[in-house]
Amino acid sequence: MPSSQPNVNPNKIPQTDGGGIITRSKNNIVKPIQKLNLHVQPSSPLEPNTITQALRDPDWRSALQAEFDALHRNNTWELVSRSSTQNLVGCKWIFRIKRHPNGSIDRYKARLVAKGFHQRPGWDYTKTFSPVVKPVTIRILLTLAVRQGWSIRQFDVNNAFLQGTLKEEVFMLQPPGFVNKSFPDHVCRLKKALYGLKQAPRAWYTELRVFLFSLGFVNSTADASLFIYQKSGSTLYLLVYVDDIIVTGSSSTELSNLISTLAARFSLKDLGCLNYFLGVEVIPSATGLFLSQRKYINDLLHKSVMANTKPASTPLSASAQLLKDSGDLLPCPTEYRALVGSLQYLSLTRPYIAFSTNKLAQFMQHPRTTHWSALKRVLRYLAGSCNKGIFISATAPLTFHAYSNADWAGDKDDYISTIGYLLYLGSTLISWSSRKERSVACSSTEAKYKALADTANELLWVLSLFTGLGHMPTTNPVIYCDNLGATTL
Repeated sequence: MPSSQPNVNPNKIPQTDGGGIITRSKNNIVKPIQKLNLHVQPSSPLEPNTITQALRDPDWRSALQAEFDALHRNNTWELVSRSSTQNLVGCKWIFRIKRHPNGSIDRYKARLVAKGFHQRPGWDYTKTFSPVVKPVTIRILLTLAVRQGWSIRQFDVNNAFLQGTLKEEVFMLQPPGFVNKSFPDHVCRLKKALYGLKQAPRAWYTELRVFLFSLGFVNSTADASLFIYQKSGSTLYLLVYVDDIIVTGSSSTELSNLISTLAARFSLKDLGCLNYFLGVEVIPSATGLFLSQRKYINDLLHKSVMANTKPASTPLSASAQLLKDSGDLLPCPTEYRALVGSLQYLSLTRPYIAFSTNKLAQFMQHPRTTHWSALKRVLRYLAGSCNKGIFISATAPLTFHAYSNADWAGDKDDYISTIGYLLYLGSTLISWSSRKERSVACSSTEAKYKALADTANELLWVLSLFTGLGHMPTTNPVIYCDNLGATTL
């Protein structure tokens, strides 16, 4: 993967979601539901579903052997005799094609996963919690790094979960296709964590955390997935999302030394300068970074057979009244749920679909034709604005301001209000939310006061994170609200 991206003219980068082609809404007209095309294009290599299929292809055979060799090098298990007192956990192979941002094939990946649903609580696992970095933390860190002109590097840890040491005794069946011919009836007693085990993420995080502490890093009190190093005038920040890691800092030498030290302890794949993280394209320019999920949107449109649809100017019609009992029930709600889940992921860089996505998610249990039509409109909006995203400015001041709002009894099914906020660091949008309140508000003042409280809570947490990184806002934060009663309270 290339270590850098060409400069992009910021004047040609759309910084906010905007309009496409304005189309007329057609009331009470529902088109037949189109089935999702969940199959890859015929020209694309197929991902096998079974090991039998994989063994027929030389690329997948190589991937299988590479994964099995890595398991052995890591001393992941030892073969022991089977016993009636053992709780045996099954396992299976998972196959994925890893791709570059442009869609070309990066590598064929085979992964052995344990069937964690066979585990028994208190028997072969106890604690399972492992933190995951918050998207807001990523945006703040990128804002600080690009503002100070720091290099931002990324890498992933090969077979990360295999690095964690198990405290419990876990017994697993031998991997399909790789049963030891000398001991076919033996089982694997796991020494290291394996993908699929309930405690595997926690074991890996604990292993990495202990090692980073030994290097002088400390945990952020606001986000346990953020590690901070500050010594001798040097500052390093390290973000962990399972096995994907971002590092940045004031010293390029210290940064290179850190990566070398981590590579000596763990098997790493250095991906160079940050350009593609968690499905988000990161495009640098002279004035900042542009975050986009263009590839994800295009893939989603192809899967939903809407790649050539007519664009919509807004995600949701202003006159739309989505009710839980309007329209006919969908014959297959799975497709609706899958698409709404994809839209929630797209909200990482597309804040202007947050409200419509939240609204559509309220009908996941029994979606109807009207909800499906509204969902297709969101896809039409994305089709006309797939190149848009979030721009992180390198020159924005270190000041916080937020906008808070709420409707009053906007949901005509239960009359619960919807609240939302936008939180900015300088000119960079770093946090946003759109959700229903938990109870009915007796007045618009009460609804907007609850929204203010929600915004203030987020702002206080962001300030805690920001100051923990060694920075202070240049002015006092401001929250804007359009209700005099709420602001007076």
